[in-house]
Amino acid sequence: MAIGNAAAGQLTAAGRALFASGATFAAAGVALSAYAAHAVGDGARASLQAAALMALVHGASAAALARQRPGRRDRIALAAMLLGVVLFSGSLLAAHALGTPTRLAPVGGAVLIVAWLALALGALAD
Repeated sequence: MAIGNAAAGQLTAAGRALFASGATFAAAGVALSAYAAHAVGDGARASLQAAALMALVHGASAAALARQRPGRRDRIALAAMLLGVVLFSGSLLAAHALGTPTRLAPVGGAVLIVAWLALALGALAD
């Protein structure tokens, strides 16, 4: 990842927001995993655990990568990663809690894939 304009050890406001958002998503993933394991029936467990996994993995990844003081292009990819989690995990959680269709889950998955590819291409371009 490219080093941004921040001095060594300091994050920009965008970097801090990405880090805090990623850490919050990871915490939500842990909480949702516990809820899925202990408070729902077998029918909902698998989709809620998938939502929890996506939130935990991508939240932790975004938090870790945000600490690297990413450049603008990488910050956009990290923000897209968090958007993908909201769409994917949020769609599965809304389906459980509200009975809504999971139409946004595939969109969220596609956004996650594109975000990871953008980070990979960015690393190759640096």
